[in-house]
Amino acid sequence: MSFYTSCKCVTISKVMPGKVWKILPQKSDDLITQLLINRGLQKTSDIEKFFNPSIEDFQNDLEISGINTSLKRIEKAISLQELIIIYGDYDVDGICASAILYKALSSLRAKVLPYIPHREKEGYGLSKIGLDYARDCGASVIITVDNGIVAMEQANYAKSLGLDLIITDHHLPLEKKPIAFSIVHSTKMCGAAVAWCLIKDIVSKELSKELLQFVAIATVCDMIPMLDLGRVLVKEGLKVLNKSKNIGLISLALECGIDLANVSSYEIGHILGPRLNAIGRLEHAIDALRLICTKDQAKARFLAKLLCETNIKRQQLTEIATEEARVLISKNGTKKIHILDSKTWSPGIIGLIASRVVEEYFRPAIAISVGEVHAKGSARSTQGINIVELIRECSDLLIDVGGHKGAAGFSIKNENIAEFKKRIEKLMDKTKEEVEQVLEIEAEVPLKNLSKSLAKRIEEFSPFGLLNPKPLLVTKEMKTSDVRTLSEGKHLKGKADGIDFIAFGMGDLADSLKSGQLVDLAYYLEINKFNGSENLQLKVKDIQFT
Repeated sequence: MSFYTSCKCVTISKVMPGKVWKILPQKSDDLITQLLINRGLQKTSDIEKFFNPSIEDFQNDLEISGINTSLKRIEKAISLQELIIIYGDYDVDGICASAILYKALSSLRAKVLPYIPHREKEGYGLSKIGLDYARDCGASVIITVDNGIVAMEQANYAKSLGLDLIITDHHLPLEKKPIAFSIVHSTKMCGAAVAWCLIKDIVSKELSKELLQFVAIATVCDMIPMLDLGRVLVKEGLKVLNKSKNIGLISLALECGIDLANVSSYEIGHILGPRLNAIGRLEHAIDALRLICTKDQAKARFLAKLLCETNIKRQQLTEIATEEARVLISKNGTKKIHILDSKTWSPGIIGLIASRVVEEYFRPAIAISVGEVHAKGSARSTQGINIVELIRECSDLLIDVGGHKGAAGFSIKNENIAEFKKRIEKLMDKTKEEVEQVLEIEAEVPLKNLSKSLAKRIEEFSPFGLLNPKPLLVTKEMKTSDVRTLSEGKHLKGKADGIDFIAFGMGDLADSLKSGQLVDLAYYLEINKFNGSENLQLKVKDIQFT
């Protein structure tokens, strides 16, 4: 969902074919007031809660039904030393949720084992393989985290095995819920936050607070709105993360070349999160869980290096596959949707391929990994196209499908792929949506107002994320100078009216930006800290020549 979905954008400026700038209507001469209005914050009490949120303000959201029943069963299992299996997921949310329960239950001297399904062999959520494993281990209780709310058949199978199933999840449920011992479910937070709500009051206050760092990581990576409850959980979790004593996270940060003390939602989403995710895309996500649960320094260093190396491999595979996708697109000509398939693409990266295609061509995209008999597809969309509903129009050709407006996943028999492509393309041809690349801009700012103090005030809106994005601003008719390229011509650096700017991935514009060239810049206003000095910097998102 776009941050500006409910806003009427009245200023539209063409930048390049199929790409527009949309600037929100100006309602205040003061930028900070304008940013608050953009976020629906005008009452003094709401503004105070935004800048100084407290977890106590959201107690009603944290008291989820099903917790008391679940805790009684967990306490019984602990007292009788019954084995408890934590059934997680292979993404960051599932990993962090598993870590929260594992650390919490271990502190209570529970007999507990984590289980993370294999992406390719088992797929998402509860599987017969995983449930059989729980039975074979002698478990009597299984607690799901970040999954299970739509596992109707699996819940029945768990019951047939004699397993007491406790479901904790945050995904959208079906009309009917699974038959389980108990269910702890909320759509107001990520799966890790639901898991934290389950155990926060039965562990020590110190541990409950410590576990918030995993809630923060999961909240950011699972794209939970960064307002209200999501905002306070990340804000409080970052306080812990910035002083973290978790040797796994410390080792991962060191391997990435960042300082945990300065980590924000940006570093979580763009550096730590992708590495925690990568191992589950290509190998087995259990190693990500081992990293953040280990107490062994040497093991932490080894696993951190493994995750980073796997992420590099993931990047390389994604780049190769994206280049193959470009070739396929060039052969297929102009279409309203790009549906691409390959026998060489790993199922773990097809979502990334689809995302890259959308970014480059601004068309909805579907990437399909073709197996021996069955194929897996991942789709990403653009504004105005409900991709999951589009794919569901072909349900008779599919094994299963799930997702939401912007992203979806499905399975299909290889023999049905060709027909699937034809139908989806025909359906897209009937749509009246004009596909255009949109830069959603919060405000136009006069050159005279740009200052380090303004940049610092904008930073007070952090942590940034969904529904509270880092403010993208525009200043018009800026004069460029000292323009040069970096990283073998990939990036652009220079000055605009004396203010430093950096434009990643725009090195090809260097020849056009002569000294004295007037341009309109869309940018993020930042403070660049280097060698003890602070300089105002524009991180340029787009350039329009005037």
